[in-house]
Amino acid sequence: MNIWLILILVMLLSMIVQGMLQSRFRKYSKVPVGNGMSGAEVAMKMLNDNGIYDVKVVPTRGMLTDHYNPTTKTVALSEGVYSSRSVAAAAVAAHECGHAVQHAKGYAPLKLRSALVPVVNFASNIVQWILLLGVLLMNVFPGLLWFGIILFAATTLFSFVTLPVEINASQRAVAWLSHAGITDANTQPMAIDALKWAAYTYVIAAIGSLATLLYYIGLARRD
Repeated sequence: MNIWLILILVMLLSMIVQGMLQSRFRKYSKVPVGNGMSGAEVAMKMLNDNGIYDVKVVPTRGMLTDHYNPTTKTVALSEGVYSSRSVAAAAVAAHECGHAVQHAKGYAPLKLRSALVPVVNFASNIVQWILLLGVLLMNVFPGLLWFGIILFAATTLFSFVTLPVEINASQRAVAWLSHAGITDANTQPMAIDALKWAAYTYVIAAIGSLATLLYYIGLARRD
C-alpha cells in the first residue's frame, strides 16, 4: 500500500513539474536575450568557446525535444529553441552544449550513461511484457519475474546515472551564459529557473522508477 501511495504521489508530482516546466519555458520564451542571439547561435558560440568544432547544431521537430547525440556529435534543438532569441532558448541550447562539453572532456557519468544505452534500449523494449508475464506466471515460473526485475533495475540505474549528467550540464550552461555575457543580472535567474525545473523532471523520473522497482521486488518476495 505504501508503494502505491508513493507511485500516485510521484505521478502527481510529475504532472506538476511538467506543467511548471512548460509554463516557465513559455514565460521565458517571451524574454529576449540582450545580444539578440538565437538558440543555434548560442549553441555554436558555447561549443567554439570550449574548443569544440566537430559538433553540429541542427534543428529537430517538437517542443522540448532538444538533445545531444554523442554518437553523431550533434546538438539537436527544437523548433522553439533553434531560431528563438529568448532566454529560454539560450538556456536550453547551452544545456545541450553542456553535454557536448562533457563528452569532449570525458565526463565519467556521461561515459557510464552512454555505456548503459544499449542495455537500456534492449530492456525497455521487452521489460513490460516480461514483468506482466512474470506476475501472471509467478506461481509457475517465479524466475521470470526476477528476470524482469533485473531488466527494470537496469533502467532504474540509468535514471539515477542520468541525474548527475543533467545537473552538471545545467551547471556548465549557467556558468558559461553568465561568463559569455549571454545573460545579465536580470536574465540569469530566469535561465537558472528554467533549467532547475527541467532537472526536476529527471529527479521525479528516477524516484518513480525506483518506487516501481521496489513494487515488483515486493511482489516477487511475497511469492
